[in-house]
Amino acid sequence: MACDISNQSPIHRKKRYITFAIITIFALVLPFIRVNGNHLFLLNFDHKQLNLLFVSFDMQELYLMPFILILLFLGVFFMTTLGGRVWCGWACPQTIFRTIYRDLLQTKLFGLRRNINNKQAKTKKGMYFQKIIAILMWSILAFIAASDFIWYFVPPEDYFKYLLDPTNHTVFLSFLGGITLFLIYDVIMLKENFCVYICPYARVQSVMFDDDTIQPIYSEQRGGKIYDEHGKKLWSKPPDEDDDCTGCEACVRVCPTHIDIRKGMQLECINCLECADACVPVMGKLGKEPLIKWTSSSTAEHGKKTQYIRLRTVAYGVALTLAFIGLMWMGSTKEKMLLNINRTSQLYKIKDGGKSVENAYTFLFHNTDSKDHKYYFEINNKDIQVIKPKKPFMLKGRKEIKKVVILKTTKRLINTDKKDTPIPIVVKAYAVDDKAGISVLRKTIFFYPKESVLNKYK
Repeated sequence: MACDISNQSPIHRKKRYITFAIITIFALVLPFIRVNGNHLFLLNFDHKQLNLLFVSFDMQELYLMPFILILLFLGVFFMTTLGGRVWCGWACPQTIFRTIYRDLLQTKLFGLRRNINNKQAKTKKGMYFQKIIAILMWSILAFIAASDFIWYFVPPEDYFKYLLDPTNHTVFLSFLGGITLFLIYDVIMLKENFCVYICPYARVQSVMFDDDTIQPIYSEQRGGKIYDEHGKKLWSKPPDEDDDCTGCEACVRVCPTHIDIRKGMQLECINCLECADACVPVMGKLGKEPLIKWTSSSTAEHGKKTQYIRLRTVAYGVALTLAFIGLMWMGSTKEKMLLNINRTSQLYKIKDGGKSVENAYTFLFHNTDSKDHKYYFEINNKDIQVIKPKKPFMLKGRKEIKKVVILKTTKRLINTDKKDTPIPIVVKAYAVDDKAGISVLRKTIFFYPKESVLNKYK
């Protein structure tokens, strides 16, 4: 007995719209979420900081970025191996933007397209006023989208200040304007050609597919053969009486990238599943299951159960886990202060008739904590004294300062006339108010002159 599924609705489209809404809200709200002044994620080029999981890292601590990039790329590979170009159809900003402009503005609001089930037809002739309004509305949304992108590199609290002071932030405004104009051109002019010809993801996805990758698949066994092995179209409707495909081509008309899913796997397919939704009501009227389903080749062609846990997915899963553990471990070792030590060009100075030797350095202190701290340092060699600076100094949170440091010794550290001798020393810098919690060790060298040089000053 045939099942009655004639009233089934396009469930994939509804799920995609809900997913789009969640992603959009999350992307817009996330830059405004702060804990102790730190963002969940922010790569701040202006202040040279990385905010990750509400912890602030200095640019000198960008050893975390490789882990983030590894997680990003492996995550895409893992997702593609499991679900094909599911990112493209369900989460990519390009797809979301085109859906907003084509389906919401052009079709629903202004009626420039007859319905969202036909994406092959061009917009209606005339209706210039509606077209201009649709473009203007998208331009406003493009500016918001560009701003949202900028907020992950320039925090919102600085973004709005820069907008109010345009003359001093021309580079910032150039980036904002450039991204906005690109989004307007991309969505209105490039359309899905961006996905087909420009996006590199379409070119690399095929190497990640296997027989268990989930993707939209037309059941040729049930529907009938439409294309031959060379991709040449034989007919719209298969001639055999047992072939279920009616030749309505609803799946073709609804495809945003203008392909025929009945031809088989194609690089242009973005896994939006519009074709699967389009087949539901057609087959439902015949009391049959749709001919296009989101499944694997293994299931569709051979009737085997899709193997989600397999060597490739396990390998990506292990790699993702290791990268995440590495990111968490490296992030937990964050130093609340940084110190760079540079020597001056002059090796040493000899004073007091050869009785004292001085070395000069430039110390760059960086307070990576959000709180103000008073800093000082000490040398592990008791025979070497700190001459300058004499006292601890205050450094505000997330600020840095350069200090000229002079170290001096009055002891005879080396007794040789062969050459000037570099003496390894260790500098321990610390926060006076939290010496146990905030301190760093840095190695450097104290140069001591040879005997013949010292004798010249006697």
